[in-house]
Amino acid sequence: MIDTLLIANRGEIACRIARTARAMGLRTVAVYSDADAGAAHVAACDLAYPIGGAAPADSYLRGDRIIAAAQAAGAQAIHPGYGFLSENPDFVEAVEAAGLIFVGPSAKAIRAMGLKDAAKALMEEAGVPVVPGYHGADQSDALLGAEAQRIGYPVLIKAVAGGGGKGMRRVDNPSDFADALRAARAEARTAFGNDDVLVEKYVGTPRHVEVQVFGDGTKAVHLYERDCSLQRRHQKVIEEAPAPGMTPEMRDAMGQAAVRAAEAIGYSGAGTVEFIVDATDGLRPDRFYFMEMNTRLQVEHPVTEAITGVDLVAWQLRVARGEPLPMAQNDIPLRGHAMEARLYAEDAAAGFLPAIGRLTRFDAPEAARLDTGVRAGDEITPHYDPMIAKLIVHGDTRDEALSRLDRALSDTRISGVTTNLGFLRRLARTNGYQTGKVDTGLIDREGEALAADAIPCSKTRALAAIAALGLDQSPPAHAGFALWHSQAQIARLAWSGDAIDIRVTTRGADVFDVHGDDWHHEVTRLGATWRIDGVQTSACLQADVGRVTVFDGAPYVFDVADPLARGGASAGGNVIEAPMPGLVQTISAKPGQSVQEGDALATLEAMKMEHVLRAPRAGTVADVLVAAGAQVAAGAALITLEDDA
Repeated sequence: MIDTLLIANRGEIACRIARTARAMGLRTVAVYSDADAGAAHVAACDLAYPIGGAAPADSYLRGDRIIAAAQAAGAQAIHPGYGFLSENPDFVEAVEAAGLIFVGPSAKAIRAMGLKDAAKALMEEAGVPVVPGYHGADQSDALLGAEAQRIGYPVLIKAVAGGGGKGMRRVDNPSDFADALRAARAEARTAFGNDDVLVEKYVGTPRHVEVQVFGDGTKAVHLYERDCSLQRRHQKVIEEAPAPGMTPEMRDAMGQAAVRAAEAIGYSGAGTVEFIVDATDGLRPDRFYFMEMNTRLQVEHPVTEAITGVDLVAWQLRVARGEPLPMAQNDIPLRGHAMEARLYAEDAAAGFLPAIGRLTRFDAPEAARLDTGVRAGDEITPHYDPMIAKLIVHGDTRDEALSRLDRALSDTRISGVTTNLGFLRRLARTNGYQTGKVDTGLIDREGEALAADAIPCSKTRALAAIAALGLDQSPPAHAGFALWHSQAQIARLAWSGDAIDIRVTTRGADVFDVHGDDWHHEVTRLGATWRIDGVQTSACLQADVGRVTVFDGAPYVFDVADPLARGGASAGGNVIEAPMPGLVQTISAKPGQSVQEGDALATLEAMKMEHVLRAPRAGTVADVLVAAGAQVAAGAALITLEDDA
C-alpha cells in the first residue's frame, strides 16, 4: 500500500510526478536544497523537507537525508525521477533496507546496464543486435589500437561508464587513435572515476531511435519508439514519436529486441532501450544496434504518453505497489504523432553556453503541454541543469504536429535570461526536419545558420525603441509634456553588437512616429496590442533593466545603452575570465608558458557541462590567479597574459 510518496528530485520532473501522484489520491512529499526553498516543485507537493546545500552533492545526491525525510513524512515509497540518484543501485538498496519501496527497477537490473561493455555482452547473449566492436577487459593501448584496425575506421572510442558524450571520441585515421584514446580516457576519469573504454564501429548516417519499455519484473511490453536524433553535444534537443520513416517490420523488430533486453534483466518499471540506426539506406530491420539502456523514466517520455494515451508515472506507481502490467502488448494503442522541444537557458550563438538569471516573464503557449519547474520570477542558478521547460505537442499526422510545434514555439514568451527559443524554432523549420530526414549530424551541419539570431526588421526595431524609452506602458511613463509641439526622444539600442539610434516622437498618449536611418513607421498603441502603419500586429514587448525583448514569432533581444555609462579601459585580450559561475576543474597554464591562440588553458564545470577556456591570442602566461577546485563567480579573472608588445 502506498498512500504517501516522496519525490527525490527537483524541477519539472518533480512537478510532473507530483501531478500524477496527487491525481491518484496520494500525499506527496518534496525535498529541496537551500537554493530551491521557494521552487515550484516545493509548492506542488503537500509536504516539503530541506536536505542541504545548493550543490547536488550536499542535497539531491544525499541518499541518507532523502531516506530520513521519507521516514519523517511517513512515506512508504520514493520516486527518483531522472538524474541524481535515479540509476544508483546503492541508493535503491538503501531505500529497501529502510523498509521503503523504490519506484523503479531493482539494484541488480541497474547494475546489469550500468557499464556499457558488460551491458553489450549481456545483450548479445539475449539476441539483441549490437554495434560491431570491442568490449573486453584488456585495456592496453596496443590491443585497443589493433581492435580498431580490425573493426575498420572510422571508429568510436566510448567510456564504458559514460553518458552525455563525455569520454567519447570519433577517430577517422589510425594515426589519430593514440591521441584520441588518451583524451577520452582523461575525460572519462574526470567525469566518472573510471577510464576504461570500448571501441566500436562508427555508424554512417546515424539516427538515434529508442524504444520505451515497461516491465513488472518478469514480463515486459514496449510502447513504441521515439526518434531522438536531433542532438547537440550528444544532448537531445527535439524528440518525436513515432520515428519518421518507420516501417511496421522495423518497429516490430526493434520492439521485440527491446522487450528481450528488458526481460533478460528482470526489469521492473519504465525504461528505455536506446539503439543507433544506420539510416544510409533508410530504416531497415537489419541496421539497428543496441547502444545502452536507461533504467529510469526519460526526459522525453511525454511524447510516448501523447501517442499511447498512457500515463507512465501512473503505471510506475501501480507496478510499484504490486499490480500487474496495466496493458498487454496488443492493447497498447498508437495514435498520431507527437514532438517535444527542450527549452534551455543557454546561448546558442556562444556554443550553447548555459545562462543564468531571473525569469522576468514566462508565458506558456495555449496549444501545447508544458512540463516545467519554474515560474516568472524564479531564478536559473548555476547549480543545476539549465532546462527551463519541455513543450509537447500532438497531432493526427506529423505535419499537423509540426505546425503545432511551430505555433507553440512562436507563442512562448520568456525573458530575463538568454534561451534557445529562437534556435528551436529555426531548427524545427529546417528542410531536413520538415521532411523527416533527420540524423545526429543535422545540427552540426546547419550549426552556423541555426545559431544566428533572426535579424529584426524595422518594425521590430521601432517597437524596441518604444519599450526602451518606457513608452510601452499606458499611460507612458516618460511621454514628456509639451504645450505646442510633439516630444522627441532618442533610443540608443544595441543588437548583436551593433549600435542603433532611433528617434521616437510622441503624438498624444498612444501614437508614435519612429524614425531610423532609412525608415519610418507610425506606431499606435491599442490597449495591450500595437498597430504599425495601420496594420495590427501580434507582437508584444518586455522591458527589463538594460534590455528589451520584442516577441514577434521569435524573441528579438536588444540591449539598452545607459546614457550615463562611461567606457572603461579594455584588457586588450590579456585576461581569461570565467564566462559564468562554476567549478575550476583543471588549470593547464603555468606562468611563463608560451601559448598559441586557441590553446586550452583551463576547464570550468558549470550547470552539468564542461567548458574549455582557451587563449584569445598567442602570447606568454603572466599569472595564474586560481587553483583547480576553486568555485568562481562569472567574470572572475582566472589567467592573465603578458602585454602584447
